[in-house]
Amino acid sequence: MNTLSIIIGYNSAWFLMIIIALISFAVQWRFKSKFKHYSEVGLLSGLSGQEVAIRMLRDHGIYNVQVVSVEGQLTDHYSPETRTVNLSQDVFYSRSIAAAAVAAHECGHAVQHAKSYAWLTFRSAIVPAVNIASTLTQWTLMIGILLLVFTHNPLVLAIGVAALALVTFFSFITLPVEFDASRRALAWLNNNHSIVQTHEEHEQTKDALWWAAMTYVVAAISALATLLYYASFLFNRRN
Repeated sequence: MNTLSIIIGYNSAWFLMIIIALISFAVQWRFKSKFKHYSEVGLLSGLSGQEVAIRMLRDHGIYNVQVVSVEGQLTDHYSPETRTVNLSQDVFYSRSIAAAAVAAHECGHAVQHAKSYAWLTFRSAIVPAVNIASTLTQWTLMIGILLLVFTHNPLVLAIGVAALALVTFFSFITLPVEFDASRRALAWLNNNHSIVQTHEEHEQTKDALWWAAMTYVVAAISALATLLYYASFLFNRRN
């Protein structure tokens, strides 16, 4: 690998990263814009995010999961370990379209857990390994490139690329989990006219969840682009 090939590799890689970063920014901006808008549209039923979550859990026969409020914005998540649906205060107390959509989505994960949804089970099983891999990528990638350039030793970079591959794989495993949770949420909301009472409200919740899902898609693509970037250094080391 000569200096010219490294410069060309960096330039093309940075160009790809910039394009993906711009797309990611646009999607994130659109999602936050949608969330802010739907946070200001009140549910005709007047239910809070907490009440929507409790109703969905009960309708699915789930009584061992608690709905709790957590600090921060967009910190909503379901925890299989503690069996809690964690809703940010903006969702927990809000009586808006956005709150209903987010609360139902997180309960969708609880339903997945209760039904032993395969993709969620698999994703949960590899979380410890992914956490280790994420830590490894923080120092192995750049150090690995430096060692490859100056000593021609690919071992450290190979470890970093392998770790990054696992993190990237996890990003793509997340996609079916998130899309399925939204599908379950929308199906339940569509069948409960006492919560989402009109066709317009249903379309609004669907739109909010679709843009949320797009943030996961962009994250997965970004992870793949980063993986290809570092892998190109490793596999072209003899050029």
